[in-house]
Order: sequence, then structure tokens, then C-alpha cells
Amino acid sequence: MAQCVQSVQEFIQDSFVPMVAVLCSEDAEKVTRKNNLNFAELVRPFCRLTSEGHIRDPNNMVQPVKNLRISVNNVVTRPTPGSGTLSPAQRRLLSEVVLSCQPPEGGVANVVTAGNYDLNFNVTTPWFEAYRENFLQSMPASDHEFLNHYLACLLVVSSSEAVPVEQFLKLSQEQHRIQHSGEYTNPKWFIPNTLKYYVLLHDMSEGDEQRADAVYEDMKQRYGAQGCYLLKVNSRTFSAGADEQIPDPWSQYLHRNNMHTQVRNTAISLYLSLPSLNEVAVIDIHSTSTVQIHGVSNSLDGHPLQLDAASDSGSLDALDAMTSDPKRGTGGPVAGVVSHGACLTLSDHDRIRQFIQEFTFRGLLPHIEKNIRQLNDQLVSRKGLSRSLFSATKKWFGGGKVPEKSISELKSTSGLLYPPEAPELQIRKMADLCFLVQHYELAYSCYHTAKKDFLSDQAMLYAAGALEMAAVSAFLQTGAPRPYPAHYMDTAIQTYRDVCKNMVLAERCALLSAEILKSQGKYSDAATLLIKMTSEDSDLRSALLLEQAGHCFINMRNPMVRKFAFHMILAGHRFSKAGQKRHALRCYCQAMQVYKGKGWSLAEDHINFTIGRQSFTLRQPENAVSAFRHILTNDSQQTATQQGAFLREYLYVYKSVMEGSEAGLPQLPLPCINSSATRVYFGHERRLAEGEKQAATHVSLDQEYDQDLAAMWCHLEEQVVAAANRGVVPVNFQPTQCCLNSQTDNLRFPLAVVEEPIIVEVTFRNPLKVPLVLSDLSLLWKFTAKDFSKAQDVLTGEATGEAITNEKEVLAPTVRTGLMLPYQLIITLVISHQHTKGSAILLCLLEAIYPIAIIHSVVFFMSSGQQTLDLLVVRGRQDLEIRGPRLNHTKEDKTLVRHGPDRRLDPIITPAMPLMEVFFLQFPTALLCGEIRKAYVEFCNVSSVALCGLRVASTHPDFFTFGGQATTPLTPVSPTSAENCSAYKTLVTHHGGQSSSTAAVKLVSAEDFGQTSGVVEIPVEGGTLRPGESTQLPLWLRGPDQEGVHEINFLFYYESTEKGGKISHRVLRHTVFICASRSLSVRASAYRSSIPLDQSQSQTREEETSGSMLVFIDVENINTSEAGVREFHIVQVSSSSKHWWLHKCINPAKEKGWSLSAHVCYGLFLGFSTTPCGDFFFRCCQTSESRRAGAASAESSSHGRTQGLGAAAGGTTDLASVFKKCNELDLNIIILWKAYVVEDNKQLILEGQLHVALQTIGKEACSPTQKEAQEMVLLKFKSELPPPVIQPSIEQLSHLIKTNLTYPETYSHPFVQESLCVVPVTLTLSNCSLAQVDVVIDLRHKTSPPSFNPESLEVHSSFTWLGQTQYKLQLKAQEVLCLALRACFLQTGVYNLNTPRVFAKPANQGVMCETSQQTASPALIIINNA
Repeated sequence: MAQCVQSVQEFIQDSFVPMVAVLCSEDAEKVTRKNNLNFAELVRPFCRLTSEGHIRDPNNMVQPVKNLRISVNNVVTRPTPGSGTLSPAQRRLLSEVVLSCQPPEGGVANVVTAGNYDLNFNVTTPWFEAYRENFLQSMPASDHEFLNHYLACLLVVSSSEAVPVEQFLKLSQEQHRIQHSGEYTNPKWFIPNTLKYYVLLHDMSEGDEQRADAVYEDMKQRYGAQGCYLLKVNSRTFSAGADEQIPDPWSQYLHRNNMHTQVRNTAISLYLSLPSLNEVAVIDIHSTSTVQIHGVSNSLDGHPLQLDAASDSGSLDALDAMTSDPKRGTGGPVAGVVSHGACLTLSDHDRIRQFIQEFTFRGLLPHIEKNIRQLNDQLVSRKGLSRSLFSATKKWFGGGKVPEKSISELKSTSGLLYPPEAPELQIRKMADLCFLVQHYELAYSCYHTAKKDFLSDQAMLYAAGALEMAAVSAFLQTGAPRPYPAHYMDTAIQTYRDVCKNMVLAERCALLSAEILKSQGKYSDAATLLIKMTSEDSDLRSALLLEQAGHCFINMRNPMVRKFAFHMILAGHRFSKAGQKRHALRCYCQAMQVYKGKGWSLAEDHINFTIGRQSFTLRQPENAVSAFRHILTNDSQQTATQQGAFLREYLYVYKSVMEGSEAGLPQLPLPCINSSATRVYFGHERRLAEGEKQAATHVSLDQEYDQDLAAMWCHLEEQVVAAANRGVVPVNFQPTQCCLNSQTDNLRFPLAVVEEPIIVEVTFRNPLKVPLVLSDLSLLWKFTAKDFSKAQDVLTGEATGEAITNEKEVLAPTVRTGLMLPYQLIITLVISHQHTKGSAILLCLLEAIYPIAIIHSVVFFMSSGQQTLDLLVVRGRQDLEIRGPRLNHTKEDKTLVRHGPDRRLDPIITPAMPLMEVFFLQFPTALLCGEIRKAYVEFCNVSSVALCGLRVASTHPDFFTFGGQATTPLTPVSPTSAENCSAYKTLVTHHGGQSSSTAAVKLVSAEDFGQTSGVVEIPVEGGTLRPGESTQLPLWLRGPDQEGVHEINFLFYYESTEKGGKISHRVLRHTVFICASRSLSVRASAYRSSIPLDQSQSQTREEETSGSMLVFIDVENINTSEAGVREFHIVQVSSSSKHWWLHKCINPAKEKGWSLSAHVCYGLFLGFSTTPCGDFFFRCCQTSESRRAGAASAESSSHGRTQGLGAAAGGTTDLASVFKKCNELDLNIIILWKAYVVEDNKQLILEGQLHVALQTIGKEACSPTQKEAQEMVLLKFKSELPPPVIQPSIEQLSHLIKTNLTYPETYSHPFVQESLCVVPVTLTLSNCSLAQVDVVIDLRHKTSPPSFNPESLEVHSSFTWLGQTQYKLQLKAQEVLCLALRACFLQTGVYNLNTPRVFAKPANQGVMCETSQQTASPALIIINNA
């Protein structure tokens, strides 16, 4: 249970106090009414004694009486309803008591930490204490107990009476008549001989004090000094001390009485509506008995719940004040106009307090002590009789007991009705007297004895009362001689509830027991007891008890948080049924602390829904909107029907709140906005293509962001910016970002151009299962002008203009700020269940001079999307709060959670900039590999600013070219004339009867063929495009060398003619996809020729002294597609090299046509065409060189650690590079072809060119290049070892020396005359490398040929070399040495002289062994007989 202001002992003592009745004369009542009080109300604040009293028990032992309080009430003779249940009026009163007592604002909150829960709730529950106090006071007097029977009666007479003694006599007779005449059942009197105490009330402001003293002296003679008292009041006059502030102790007591008066006034209105006004019938609903109201002037105030027609004026005034302010608590004054005790001074207060003390100590306590002795003597005298005999006598003669029902019904009813003189009631009466004067030990003994008698007589109601008070007495005994008998209370509650059907007494018993158990720390037992007392007959009682049970669970040693929350929800439900909306709201809010954010989504939805409804009922619309917002924000697991109901409630509440509100648009919880997914696009959307024109793709919101693509575009932009700035990228260069999202760099303010739209894409998500309809979407923005041209503003960043916003325009569409065009996108967006949809909203700003615009909210109308709810359309906004990336730079950033800025919605508006659009005409989507196609590109300036400096960069610079200046005049004006335009202009190669087998030679350079860099300057006439101007240029395209789909990216760059702006340049992106199909496959290889050059040639070209090469080319038609390609024709074969040229065709083909249907191997001729052949060739060469350079740099970086091994290796690495160069070959072969294609029954001629780069002698090169299979790379878990020293390969060492034999092809010798034929042979050795080489020549024959060849079987090998058979020589770099040899033949025949074996190795390399050199083709000599 919650903490209480009083301790449990104080609570029980104040619940059972001695009752004192009051009878006043009319003159005495007039004296008290001067203070707006009756006599009972006058003395009520002073009824608690401040000093300690004493009594003597029957054993003559002194018993102290501490902190005693008495209850003084006016005599009310009207009957009360039965004690089994509460009447509607009593229920209404208790409901008003609870309703008027609300938690104080700013009260003390108890913080309980249990596990993961931190709960805040009120420490005390004053509404429960007020209910409990009023409930205990409202209990009518019962016959089975005497605790609330009157022990004494105060007879009050004014000193202004003519004969006060006679008035005392009348009041005394009236009291005797009420008690003993039998006409009245109420009030109940404790004992027949009731104490009468005579009070003479003297008004100090009017009466004669001496006369009052004289009358008082006469009273003491008549009634004794202990039976009367002179009370002097009204000492204060209004003329004197008007400004003195006198405390008002009556407010806290009269507040409760005011509610009683309200109930009585309601009853009075019922009485006055009846026909007769003289005799008004009061009908008790429960007892169905009718009594008459007697107009006794003394009945000025009665029982708190009694339906009494009479009332005092002070109470009526207080009732009006209370009704006007029902929210006021119990602690403050209620009567705002009428004051109480206005005629009383502090001395009067002390006199009243002294009067109560004298009455109690000299009158009441001695009276109680005397009655206890008398009752004890009577009980002791009866103990001499046998209990069994006494019981038998009672059975035979009835014992004066009147059975109300048959014996079989005793256990199911309240049992017997004892007469007043019954000994069992005398025991109970003595026990109650002892209990009232705090003699709990004797009281417990008497209750225990009475309990046995009642149980033996089956008087269950009496027995339950005795059990209840016995348990309370045992608890209140000082020193706790015996434990608290909780089972007594349990039995009493069960008897009251189940046997006697008396829920009122059962509730009282439960309240007492629960408070006792709480004081002992038995919160679990107290909660169980309180929960058992809940029922359907009283929602208010059940709500209060469930709330206290929840507090028991939270106050346990191990707090049971979830049980606390569950019972708080149950209490809130019962509070709501009882009409206590504020308490219901409070309970639900306290329970929400437990369920919030713990995954109990359904319970959380229920609580929020109830909080929303209760808040709206209590006219707290803001809290209602907040509660409904939580229901709609979270991902609810409710059904679609339930979610629709939640949404309707929210829309209704929200609309009700907004109808009378003049504030700005509040935020709506739906739909959910993923702020981080917001994308901002700067610039116009892509214009659709017109006719055959294909617009550049650029950037749009339909494209997904790709990090690799962004890096690629940034690299292209760096290239083109460097080309525009003489090869240097500016320090302040920032890549262009047209579309900003969560993955882009948003740390800087983006730049937007004035009069160009800003498109904001907002992602909405509907978490509900019912559709939402959004309409009239717009953006809220704030606009601050800054002049960055001024140095002061640049340094300080202060705004030169006021901030302008469009909130007024959004709230009142007729108002225009002038900053936004009526260009804003107005759409209707329907978001289905659990769907996410993006909406693009356009914004266009018109101001200039670098203003800053901040876009911060989205405004829209929202409805539930159901036709029956068209009226439930609300307008609101949602803020776009984008959180930047988490910072991780400093130590504080790593330890704390900090986020950087995200400025994608804070653009800087710059002055006007040029805007270019690019269109493509006749741009193909499919090409053959190497095919040349002509297209057109159109550049349009659609802005009001001229542009210049057009450039383009591409990821495939070898894919396109604008052609050289020679071809520009030949470009057709219209695209239709391009059908008959060839890509080539072939030179005439036959001059002066030169044979076709001899090639023509033409010296060219890359500078003759346009621009070979990665960035191309677009040849626009004049270099400038004026506003509104457009130009069209031819664009030559060449199909990629590899088949497949290729993604080719273009980046167009242009600048403004007006320099100095914040935006230095602008770019336009374009992406195309080309499908390349197979055309021709070219394989080429080169080998050294063994035939030496002519003397004349070697003289004319000194750089070619190293010899000649044989080039073999194999061309294959690999086109397998059904594109209609019939055949390919080889038009021309050309070469390009710095050191080599094609000389002649050795074996020219005999066929006239060049159509390829099989493998053809043929010689070469030269005829180089003009552009675009040259552009494409040099672009391909540049691309391949850059790739090789990249591979070489990667290789050098991977082998960088071998540099330190150079000294140990003895320069082997340099030697390997020297030997490698001797096999390098820089020769490019260009093959021009034509293909005949049938398309749409028309024959078309396609042209193309292929390039083959020969890099190494003896190694085959292909076009297109064959893809190498990627080897699987093993994972390495250890550090790599240093790579081995690079050694020259065997293949490199076998090509160091080139050999050539010079001899006569036919030699005749007379073998008849001379048997030996000696033929001179010259062996020419050529060092092909740039290093000194050691050569070993071995002329000795082998037993068998090196390789078996069937064609050489007839070649004789029976000859020998004469002279020295082995030579060791040393050749310098590129040295040629001739060695004279002699061959000896014994007979005629054909001989192969190519038998010398040549071995070579680098000089001064003793570790290496000589490597056999490759020999040339067989050298055949014919020996004839002369």
C-alpha cells in the first residue's frame, strides 16, 4: 500500500473514538451562527486532546490515555439505512470525496529502480485516505457493536436565556425522551445512563458576564462542578483589530461536510418535488421503511451521510464554492467568500480547547471508568454459575433471546438478536469501552471471551465483529505480547462477506487488516487481501483497492514491477467505470512506465489509446494527441480494423485541437519519414528526347547511387578539370554532386543555381495496415540572404538580410512571399499497407547574391483513405531532421556519440550559370568489333548565360573521335546524307610502275591525327555557345575490340564566360551501352629473317642494321551472329612503328578477291588512310600503353623490395632487361576491312579496322585479345618472402646470337681426279643484344640429326669440317663477325651445312652456362661431279 500521513496506530485510534451528542437551544445556536458554524462544528477542530489522560481499570491499575480524540455531533433522530450496503447517496458522496482529491502538482515523487525499470509515482495517495476516512465515518451505528454509539450528551444553553436552568431541564427531558421512549431508533446510545454535561454558552460581545457567572455558580450547585462548564466565546469585535489575521482551523473539517451537504441538498430537491410539504417521506432503498421527519430545532447537523433537510448557511456557501472548483484538494480552504470563526479570538480558541479537555478529563473519562467497573462487577458475579448450566438454561427458557429465524438458517444469516441486557452484549460493551480508552489488553480478553460465546450461539455477525476487534486489540497492545492474529481478520472478512452478506463491514475489516499487514512488511498478504475484496458491486472501491494492491507489489523487498503495472491498469479501468477519469488517467500513465519500450506492443497500444481517450474527455487535447501519436508511430501488431479505429480517433482529436488553435502546423506522426534517405537533386529534370534525338542521361532521381560509379565520375572530372587548367587540378576543386543522399559527402553547403529547381525526394513509410492518403505536399523553407562579395560577410558569415520563410503562404495559400514560383509539385500520394514510397517535391528560388535556403519540413494533408471519412482530413507537417555521419576523429569522438553536420538541405543559391543539353543522333546500340560508325551530337545552351570551354572525357577514349580538321568540311550537314559517306579516304599507292608486292612508306606522327589525350576539346565554332544557340558535330564511333555489352561513360565539361563565380564549371554526364558482336580475329607473329639485308639497303637505313623480320598474319571470320553479315573483305594492311616498316610481300596471294572463308597467310603492303583511322589507332595505342604502364607500375611496386639485392646479384637485374630488349618488337599492324550486310532487303557496307600490337619476337599477338584464365590465388597467412632475383630466361638467352652461312648453292668437283672436295663457307655471327657475349662454336657432327624429319632422309650428312672444330669468341654489343670455314665432301649429293652448334652466354658471368642458340632453316648445298 502507499504511504500514509498517519501511522497505523493513529489511523486505528482515529477510526474508533468516543461519540458525544449535542443538543442546543435556539439562543445558543444563534451565538454560534455568528461564526457561520453550529456548536458541533465550532468545537470539532479542538476535539483532539493535547495532554495525557488516565483511568483505573477494574484491578485499580492506572492506564494512560494518549492522543485521544472525541467525536462531537448533533443529535439526528432520522433512521439510517441498513449497514449491509451503501445507499446511492453514500456512494455519490464517496465518489465526490475521491474526485475532489487529486495529486498535488509538484508533489513528492518516489523513484523506484527495479531491474531495467525506473518508475516515478506519488509516495502517498491522499484520495485513498480521504475515501477511507469518509467511509469509516459514514458507517451507521449497528446493534452488534457499540463503538459508534453515543457515550455522552452535551446540553448547550445560552446565557442570554431568561431562565437557563429551565432550558437545561427541557433539553435533558428531550434527550431522555429520544433515548428511552422507544419512538426513535436513532441515534444509538451506549448505556442507558448517558452522561449529561451542561454547557452554558456566553457571548462576550452581547451578554452580561456577571449574570453568566452567577448562572454558572447556580449550575455547579445543581449539577456539580464536574458536570457543567461556562464557555465564553465571541470576544472579538469588528471595530477593534480588523486587520488581525486569525487562523481558520475549521476549513479542513468543513470541506468534508460540504460534500455531505451537497448530497443532502440533492435529497431535499427530491423531497420538495413530492405533493405534501408538511410531511416528507424519506424512503430507504435497502430497508424499505418509511419514517417521519420531526422538526426538532436541535437537529441542525446529523450523521455525515444522513439525508437531513436542515443545513447551516455556512455549509451552503461552502458548497457553492466547492461546486465551482471541484479539483481542489482536501488541504486548502473551500469557502472563498464566507469566513469561519470571525468573532473568535485566539483566546476563544484556547477556551474551547480547555472546555473539551475539562469535559473529557472530568466528565467523559470518569464516566467510562465507572461503567467499566460496573460491567466488570456484573460479569464477575455471573462467573459463579456453571457455563454449561447457564447454556442449558438459555436453551430451555430462551435466555431472553428472540430467534429471528429457524435453527437451520442460523449459519447462513446474522444469527440471533440479543436483547440489550444479554450477558454476551455486556461483555462486548465492556470490550468496546476498554478499546475506546486504549486499554487494549483487557479489551482483547473481553473480545476473545465474547467471540467464543457468539460462535457457540451461531451468532455469526456478532462473532465476526468480536474476531475483528480482537485482532485489532492484539495488534495495538504495547510490547506486542502476542502476534497479530491475521486469521481472525480473514475469518471475520469471510463471515461478513459470505455469511452475513455485509460488504460494508467486510470492507472496513479489510482496510484495517491491510494497513496492519503493511506496517509489518507483509505486502504480499496485504495485496492478496485487497484483491479478494474487489467485486462488481462497487467500481470505486475495487479501483482504490486494486491501486493499493499495486503499491503493495512495488513496495516489496523485491519489487514486482509487472504486477504493479498490471494492477494499476485494472485500477484505471475500474476508475474509468466509476467516473473517476482523472484517477484513471493517472493509473494508466503510471503503468505506461513499465510497458513502454519493452516489447509489449499490444498492451502499450491499449494503454496509449485509453490515455488518449481519457485525456480528451478531461479536455487535455495535447496529451490526447501525444498518446495517439505513440499508437500510430510504432509498428503496431493490431488488426487493420483496430488500427483504423485508432486512426479515426486520432484524426478526430487532432482536428478538434486544431480548430481553435492559431499556432503553427504541428507535426503528424504518420506517415513515417526516413530522413536519412532524403535525396536532393539540383537542376532541371532530364528533358525527353525529341524524334530521333537521344538526350544525355545525366543524373536523375531514378538512378541508384553507386560508390564505384561516383568515384569513376569524380576521376573523369579531375581529368577534364586538369586539362582545362594546364594539367593541374586546382586546390579548391570539389567534384560536382548533382544528387545528394546519405552516401554522398554532405559536410559542405551544396551549390544551387538561381531560377533552377531543387527537387527533394522524401521517403514515406506507412506502418499501418490501412492506407493513408497524402495530398497538397509542399516544403517549408527558410531563406537568409548573404552577400559573399563583401569581405566583412565572408569573414563573419553574418546575414545581410532578414530570414524569410513560406510558413504564411502554406497556412494561407493566398499569401505569396515572392520567393517561390507556383512551381511546387502538388500531388496526391496513396501509401498502402507496410509500403514505402518516395515523393519528389520541387522548389524554385528566385533570389540571387548567394543566399542560403534551409529546407526543414514537409507539409501535407492526411486522411485515412476511406470514403466514409472524407471529413477527417487534417493538415500538418513533418520535420526533415537529417543526422550526419558519426565522428571518429578525436578521442572524444570515439568515446562519445557525436555526429557531424549534414547540409544536403542547406543549399547556397548562386547567380545564374550556363546550362547545356546534349542530344545524340543516329547513335547505334550495337556494333561489330572494330566497326567504324558515324553519328552526330548536338549541343544546346538553354540558359541565359553564354558557355565556353567545351570538353569531354570518357572511360573509353578509343571509342569515339570528333575527327581531324581535314574531315570536318566533308561532314554532311544533315544526318540522312551520311549513308553514302565512307569512313576512309584511301591514298593512291601505285606510283611509277611499282609492283603491288612492294609497300609504300609514309612518315606520320600522332600530332597529325587530332588529340590523343583522354580529354578531348569539342571543336565548336568560335569556342562559345551563346544563350539559346545550338550546334551539331559529327561523332565517329568504333566498336570495342571485345565482344559483349560495354558501358561507356561521357563527361561533358563547360564553363561560363563570366568568370569569378562560386561555381567554376558545370558537367553533364552521359552513359551508353554498346553491344559488340564478333567480326574478325587477327593473329600475328614476327620472326627474325636469316637472309641478310642488301648492301644498298643497309647503307640507306643505318638504323636497321640489326636485320629484318618476317611477319605472319592469320585472319579468321568469327562472326557467328545472325546479323546478316555475308562476307568480309580485307581492304588494306598497314603498319606503324618507329623502327620497322613493311617492305614487301614475300608470298603474295594468287587469288584476286580478299574475301575470307578460311585461314589465309599472306605478306603485307602499306597504304595508310586519313582520319578517323589515325585517331582511332593512336587512341588505341595510348589506351594500351596506359594499361601496360599501370601493369608495369604494379609490377615494380610488388618487386620494390628487390632493389636492395642489386649489389649481391651483381647487376643481374639490369642484364635481364638488356637481354629482354633484344627480343622486343615495336610493330603495330592495322587491318582495314569492309563487310557486306543485308538489312531490310538492303545491302549495306560496314567498315572497320583492327589493330594488332607485336611486342615480342616469336610471340603471337591477337586482335581481339584473348582473355587469360585467372589463376586461383591462395590465402597467405605469413609474410611474403622477398622475391627471387630476376634471371634472364632461357628463351631470352637463346636469341643472343643470330647465325648465317654464306656458301655457293651449287658446287662442281672432279671426284675422279681428286676424291676430296673442299668448299669454302663463311659463318656470320651477329650479336643481337646490347651486352658483350661469350660465344662457343662446335663444328663436330652428331651421330644422328637433332630432330628426325622424314623429308630430310635423302639429305646426305657424310661431310666434315676441316681445320679447327671448336672456337671460343667474344662479341661486343651488336657486333657482326665473319668466320671462314671449310667443308670437305667425299661424294656428290645434297648436303645440309647448318650443322655448327653455337652456344652463348653473357660475358663475365662465370656462374652461368652457355645456352644453345636457335638455328636458322637448313642450308642446302648441291655437290656435282665435274
